[in-house]
Amino acid sequence: MDRRQRQRRTKKRGGLFRRLLGLVIIAAAAYWIVFYVLPNRQHIDPDWKGMEHPIFVKGEFTGFNANGTGESLLLPLPLLQKYVDSSIRYEEESKSAILSTESELLYMQENSTSASLNNQPIQLRLAPEEKDGVTYLPADTLEDLYGFEVEEDSDTGAVLLMTAGETVPLGKVKGEEGDRTKALRSEASIHAPIIADMPPGAVVRIWKADNPDWLYVQLSSGYTGYAKAGDILSDGQKTVEEKTSTPSRAERNWKGKPVNLFWEAVYERKPDPAKFGELPGVNVVSPTWFEIVDVQGNVRSKADKAYVQWAHKQGMEVWALLSNSFDADLTTEALASYEKRMNTIVQMLEFADLYDLDGINIDFENVHTKDGENVTQFMRELKPMAQAKNLIVSIDVTPKSKSEMWSLFLDRRALGTVVDFMMVMAYDEHWASSPKSGSVSSLPWVESSISRIIEEDEVPAEKLILGVPLYTRIWSETTEKGKTKVSSKAVSMNAVQEILTEKKLTPKLDKDAGQNYVEYKEDGILRKIWIEDKLSLQGRVKLAKSFGLGGVASWTRSLGNQEAWETLQTIHQ
Repeated sequence: MDRRQRQRRTKKRGGLFRRLLGLVIIAAAAYWIVFYVLPNRQHIDPDWKGMEHPIFVKGEFTGFNANGTGESLLLPLPLLQKYVDSSIRYEEESKSAILSTESELLYMQENSTSASLNNQPIQLRLAPEEKDGVTYLPADTLEDLYGFEVEEDSDTGAVLLMTAGETVPLGKVKGEEGDRTKALRSEASIHAPIIADMPPGAVVRIWKADNPDWLYVQLSSGYTGYAKAGDILSDGQKTVEEKTSTPSRAERNWKGKPVNLFWEAVYERKPDPAKFGELPGVNVVSPTWFEIVDVQGNVRSKADKAYVQWAHKQGMEVWALLSNSFDADLTTEALASYEKRMNTIVQMLEFADLYDLDGINIDFENVHTKDGENVTQFMRELKPMAQAKNLIVSIDVTPKSKSEMWSLFLDRRALGTVVDFMMVMAYDEHWASSPKSGSVSSLPWVESSISRIIEEDEVPAEKLILGVPLYTRIWSETTEKGKTKVSSKAVSMNAVQEILTEKKLTPKLDKDAGQNYVEYKEDGILRKIWIEDKLSLQGRVKLAKSFGLGGVASWTRSLGNQEAWETLQTIHQ
């Protein structure tokens, strides 16, 4: 092959390569234009399309579906518990749902339009239903109860739910009738697929606006995605108004006014107020008159109308105490169902009417941890019923500890949202059978107990009332086989003063406890007393004020003395 032929063949190869290279460049350019310059015109369907009545909250598909449609719409119980009210109670045995707000208690059962509101019979327009293992409740009834709002789209069946007090900005798609639609995309990019074509003038809810170029919006059809910020005009906002409620009597009468309460321990004999002496500063009394006595929730009364009349003449309110008889197994049964709890509640409200009570103080102690939810539910059911009668509702709680029967059953966080007041029984740090001698209620321990409930359980300080012991313990220590044996007995404030006088003892300040302390030997036994007196009570009042608590509550009147009342009344100063 001569040189001229080789050159021609080389030129042909070079031309073919350049043409192929050109095609590759053109293809790459076309790919770049299509995928990096031109908007994506591909349309996709959302995951929920084709589902019946998908429910949306805050622009997101909840994974739940409604049942029925229009005026027959029912909402699934799990959705309501997750997004509206986590405390809605369902009781399997009776197939019933129990819903409570501060002022209303609604009870309804599956497949029945007969229901009750604050224990009064009502008729529902729609009955709750069960479908595929899920309970559905009538939307219209719940809208009235909670004040939320649902909108159902007639085309897609989508249900948009907004809770009471919720606000969302609105926007309107730019353009006039006949203009091109605007794209609603799956991601904040023109290259993301289109979920829906938005016609000019369409109203959208703007759920997110944290990207300057894109808005996360939702159409009334339920379709949700990203729209160019420039395609949406601001168009005001949508607000679901909070449901207005009448302030409770605690808010009306006790806001900013410290409670100074004493418990009246009532056993077999009726207390005689004529023998009480002066009680300066006391504005509430809580006699231990009522107790649940059987598994049906029946209540025994030791109430005394003359005592109530005396208290009212002194300007004191009467918040009578109801206990669970401190019987754990009885409590399990008595609080197990709505019917039994309501039996107790109705009896207490009848007693409140009969004796002209101003409030009810609940003191449930020695309760199985598993029954804690039932205690909280009892309070949820009591509160609206009592509020309708203008009664104050309070509950006694222990400081937080790992005790199964005395502390762990108490859901202080949940209870704090229900009750008017929560009495913190800040005693016994060292209890009757404690293996170690010590204060019934040292001030640092009290401070820690209150702090934990405020900080860990977020109970408002103004709802907390500091429980104050008007007693102490005389500790006796002996040595047996090289080991210290400890025993104790509880005594009143006056009893300690008599010992100090009789034995001519001079107490010393225990700085760690914030109390006066004395010890002495008697018949070879070492006695130790952390004294409850003016000094310790001043410290307790100071603590209550420093936390901004709702007041103080003393256990019990019969164990206190005149010095106690004169000191505790400084809670008002």
